[in-house]
Amino acid sequence: MSDDTVTPRHDKEDDCPPESPDIHFEPVVKLSLVEVKTLEEDEDILFAQRAKLFRFDTSEEPAQWKERGVGDIKILRHKEKDTYRIVMRRDKTLKICANHYIYGHMELKSHGDSDRTWMWKTLADFSDEECREELLAIRFANAENALLFKHKFDETRETIAAKTPRTSMNPPLPFLVH
Repeated sequence: MSDDTVTPRHDKEDDCPPESPDIHFEPVVKLSLVEVKTLEEDEDILFAQRAKLFRFDTSEEPAQWKERGVGDIKILRHKEKDTYRIVMRRDKTLKICANHYIYGHMELKSHGDSDRTWMWKTLADFSDEECREELLAIRFANAENALLFKHKFDETRETIAAKTPRTSMNPPLPFLVH
C-alpha cells in the first residue's frame, strides 16, 4: 500500500526571495561638489533652539499675526566685527524667515499670558531680501527654552548697550550706504 500524502518541505532556501541581479547605471551627467555658503561661517552660535516665528501683518484689516516659519532660531556673534544678529531658517527648505541685527535698545516683551512666547520689534529685517520694520513673535515648545532665549537675548542686548554711546538712541543701520 502506498502513501499518497505529500509532506511540505521547509527548506531555508525556499524562504529567501530570489537574488536580484547587481545592476549598475552610470550617471548621464557628472556633477561636482559645490561648497554652499550660509554666511554664518564667520559667526559663533550663542543660542540655537527650535521654535515657531510669527510676524504682525498690518496690511490686512484687521491686523493679525501670521506664521512665518518653523525652524531653529539662532543668536549669532560675528567673530571679527563683534556684531550680533538673529537668524532663523525654515525646516526642510532652509529659507530665511528672520535675519536682523540685535541693538541695545531692543527689548523682549511677553506675549499675552503665554510663558513660551516673546515678541520684539526690529527696525530692519532682511528675511524677504528687502529691509522692513517688523514686529515679530517667537513661540517655543516649552517655558524653559523660552526663558533660555530671553536670557541670551538680554545678555546680548546688554553687551551691545554697554559698547554703544548713550547719545545714539537710533543707531545707524550698518547695511545702508550713506
